[in-house]
Amino acid sequence: MTSLKNQAEGPPQTRKQAVAEPSPSRVVPKPVPQTQAQDPKRYQIEQLRRRYSPKESNAPHGATSFVFKLVPSDPDFPFELAHLECDIRVPQDYPDEKPVLFVKNTDIPRGFGINIEKGWERLLEEKPGATLLALTRELDKNLERFLSEQKAETVKLVNFKDTRHIAAQAAEAAAAPVTPVEPVETAKPAPLPYVPEPSYTKDQIAAAKARRATEVRQLEARMGRMPLYRRSPDGIVYTLPIEPKRRSELPPGLQGILTLHLIIPLIYPLQNLRVQLNEADSEIAEPLEDIFSEKAAEQHQMTLMSHLNYLAQNLHKLAKQAQAQVQARAQAEAAKAEELKAMAARQEVARDGNGQPGPSGEKSHIQVIARPPEWGLVYGEDDSTEEDTDPEDNGQGGAALGGEPTEAAPVVSDTPERGTMMSFPSIELHGVEIMQVSILSLSIKCERCKTVNEAGGLKPDVEKSLSCKKCTSPMAVTFRATLIHEHSSRAGFLDLSGCKVADMLPSTFTPTCARCSTASLGLVSVRGETVTNICRDCHAKFTFKIPEVKFLFITPGTLPPPTTGPRRKQEKLGLHAGEPLANKGACQHYRKSYRWFRFSCCSRVHPCDKCHDDAEDHVNEWANRMICGWCSREQNYAVEACGYCGRSVIGRKGKGFWEGGRGTRDHRLMSRKDPRKHKRIGGSQAAKKE
Repeated sequence: MTSLKNQAEGPPQTRKQAVAEPSPSRVVPKPVPQTQAQDPKRYQIEQLRRRYSPKESNAPHGATSFVFKLVPSDPDFPFELAHLECDIRVPQDYPDEKPVLFVKNTDIPRGFGINIEKGWERLLEEKPGATLLALTRELDKNLERFLSEQKAETVKLVNFKDTRHIAAQAAEAAAAPVTPVEPVETAKPAPLPYVPEPSYTKDQIAAAKARRATEVRQLEARMGRMPLYRRSPDGIVYTLPIEPKRRSELPPGLQGILTLHLIIPLIYPLQNLRVQLNEADSEIAEPLEDIFSEKAAEQHQMTLMSHLNYLAQNLHKLAKQAQAQVQARAQAEAAKAEELKAMAARQEVARDGNGQPGPSGEKSHIQVIARPPEWGLVYGEDDSTEEDTDPEDNGQGGAALGGEPTEAAPVVSDTPERGTMMSFPSIELHGVEIMQVSILSLSIKCERCKTVNEAGGLKPDVEKSLSCKKCTSPMAVTFRATLIHEHSSRAGFLDLSGCKVADMLPSTFTPTCARCSTASLGLVSVRGETVTNICRDCHAKFTFKIPEVKFLFITPGTLPPPTTGPRRKQEKLGLHAGEPLANKGACQHYRKSYRWFRFSCCSRVHPCDKCHDDAEDHVNEWANRMICGWCSREQNYAVEACGYCGRSVIGRKGKGFWEGGRGTRDHRLMSRKDPRKHKRIGGSQAAKKE
């Protein structure tokens, strides 16, 4: 038996380290590269060149200027700053003298730029031995803190014009005898009344904060899982996706809107709710935002989700109201300008009628003819343009009569037929009026190395640039969508550069209900899949199915690269019903399998699971569709035979080694790779003889 007495007498056992601090003699400094030790300036500049590829130029006093764009690396960067344009001046005696940073962004107020430059100086004092690259990384980390500081005060210098000659002319005019002209009194604008800032009690603020917390939780539960959802660190600004009800009726400057900033004050609803529309023209978006703020201020009983639903459903109506207000304001300003011109003309006529001499002592020979009253009518710019350029008035004679101003209808421009046309033959639409591809995903083939790449997230009329994953050749794809209906199966046109289209991957479609003409949310579908859904407005059921996808080459997207010899015959892309596949669908792994499989994990086509694992970078999942190797028709998975041509896709019965799981005991039919083919030959016959 082991005694524990000696252990109890000793010092108590702990998990602390025996030596709290290492000995100074054992501390080894970080090794410094030999090139940095010999020439630290050149070493650090080379680091900066490799990281940012700056534009170099010579600055005054022998310094070198490095201009580059610093993109914030923080994914939750709260400011709308695409990049920080930095100009780092490295002096000639660096590192004895400190480098200087100049912020050259024109979209940042100068006061905030000064804050960033002062922050750079503080970083130089805090890290005296840091390299230029390390200082730039610290600037990236602390950029949000520098921009959050109070704006530095700046002074703007203004050059005043020399007005001494004007004063001399005024003195000469005062010396000459002038008949007094009664000045036209203009009404002075009334001073704006003072509006005191509203004050609230503690109970009102507490109730407002409780209601805000409840509605914010509801908003995050509804919208928090969407891909475009973002929340600022202070919890005031929320970036939310929006899908307008009638996007086609919006002005051109608002049709590309995808997200908005919802600004929720800390004491909402005591303070008004505000929104900022992204991907929109500011001239059209700002009046619309003001109208929405007024509507939201009138409806205090509505929740945040109710406000968002109201905005999505009535965005086209608010846009029309905003356009009407802008036109009325423009007409009022034009009328005021015409009135001021007419007033100036009347004063000039009165001065000339009284015989006032000119500056040189002679009577002016200029006669002012009064403006006819009908010229003072103000018409919109659209009306005058339509009257001047109306093609029906050419050659008809007569005077043009001014009609009532009408609202300009949106111009519908046909999509030019060029590039590669994508169509859906035999498409089935039930309860769908029109349909459009909102987000397209393709598999494209590089023209240089014939490697298949993925091009996803293609939006209409937005060019996407990418590079080949094998040879890094640049490629570009632009998708121009068209409307799909029962009389047109064309989905759009593709402008391809450096690549060719191979197949369509799962994409997002936007169908429109045939009963109420309401556009549905995006629905993901692929070739051969049937999608059924219910309209969110009238609750009518609709269905669409895409049995086949075809790509027709019309014109090249860009000029092909020059060739040094005769071009080889291009490989045909796509499948043709009725024709067999290459090698009847068999591959090197399974010679008796006459079909291809569309795997559900990536919706791509491969001859077998091993071919899928060799080509893809993920684990294969069960394939629920197949393509017959005899007739090239895609269909649901069948065990033995094709559902169209009826031919067997697993070879003759009794010879299948990898499909069906039946196997065989006949040594003549066994595969030569089967380990039982040559075992126990004649063993049972020898036992019977004994």
